[in-house]
Amino acid sequence: MSTIIEIDKIGKRYHLGRRRIARSFQEAVVNALRAPFRRIQELSLGGAADEEYWALRDVSLDVERGEVLGLIGRNGAGKSTLLKILSRVVEPTEGQAVMRGRMASLLEVGTGFHPDMTGRENIYLNGSILGMKRAEIRRRFDEIVAFAEVENFIDTPVKRYSSGMYVRLAFAVAAHLEPEILIVDEVLAVGDVEFQQKCLGRMKEVSQGHGRTVLFVSHNMAAIEALCRTCVVLEKGRLARVGPATECVRHYLSLSKGVSKGGVVTVERPGSVTPWATAVRVLVDGQPSDHMPMGSALSFEVDFRAANPLRVVNVRIVIHTTGGQEILHVSNQFQPAPGYTDPVMSGRIRCHLGAVTLCSGVYPVSVWVGDRAAETHHMERMFSFEVVERAAADMGRVPEAIDSIMWWPAKFEFLSTDGQG
Repeated sequence: MSTIIEIDKIGKRYHLGRRRIARSFQEAVVNALRAPFRRIQELSLGGAADEEYWALRDVSLDVERGEVLGLIGRNGAGKSTLLKILSRVVEPTEGQAVMRGRMASLLEVGTGFHPDMTGRENIYLNGSILGMKRAEIRRRFDEIVAFAEVENFIDTPVKRYSSGMYVRLAFAVAAHLEPEILIVDEVLAVGDVEFQQKCLGRMKEVSQGHGRTVLFVSHNMAAIEALCRTCVVLEKGRLARVGPATECVRHYLSLSKGVSKGGVVTVERPGSVTPWATAVRVLVDGQPSDHMPMGSALSFEVDFRAANPLRVVNVRIVIHTTGGQEILHVSNQFQPAPGYTDPVMSGRIRCHLGAVTLCSGVYPVSVWVGDRAAETHHMERMFSFEVVERAAADMGRVPEAIDSIMWWPAKFEFLSTDGQG
């Protein structure tokens, strides 16, 4: 494979201005007259009117032709800024990016569409922008409309489209007009689940069947792992990790609010809430660990403190998939659970789940702590633990985790059709 995108020490700096907005025309004129003198004063005092913020710094990366590259990171990590630089929407402050091929990008809903033009007209407009000839666009037109599922609205101005219709048509145009590089930001989250699956299938087809390159940004880790072999993790504007998608997803999920050390997560009190969690432990067969062999006994311990003595503290624990789907939900609020004989201001609550039948993978965990009145301390996806492969049923074979989240130790009987055994 040959290199189609070269990113060399890209950096993007923004100035966070603090200047006061004029409230009248007269004030605006006065501010304009004062501006040169204010600048001289700032330079003489060694100060600055703006605060510098680097959205990206020293990012270098090569992307091969035909590669599907995932780009993940927290909000504000620099993902969208990098895509805007690659899409030529903004210029980098330093460094350069070389793109060797025709590019189509989906950065936000409606990008590249003229609101007063119909869906039909916008398909031809976008195709022309991508460098397609009218005959080429006409040849793919019916396929684009069918994929977007907007047949009944194709001659309606797109300003009357819903956000979902916008995204469906925009993706269909970008994916069917044969760009050599397709850049997709989180816009697919606007569509429904069925359309998201259709888009993922199309991106896989475009890369594998046609050898085109896809850059894909998503907070859906399951989609990243399903579509991408290679992934990039951005942290505070810098490259934190580049490698196999599974390893990068694990690294990203480890960037939690708590500090995890061998299954123990320490937690800071958020403001003045009470009660609140001070630590959470993952126990595998009774011992703290963040790695669980398949079929092991799983428990959680939550340490808490309270401003007032309490007999009962409510705890809710949810295990998620990397895509955010809830797998398992437990709470002492909905089932009998003993409280403390005497009121306490601190304590520990242990929750036994027993042998958990999860297949191998990484599973984020959310925890809520509260009293009988309300859940006061919310910790969404605060840490993760990993289930590792093991022959859980003493058969010497490992249950496959291709299309399922859980395996189940069911009992099987072989019966003859005559009812004799």
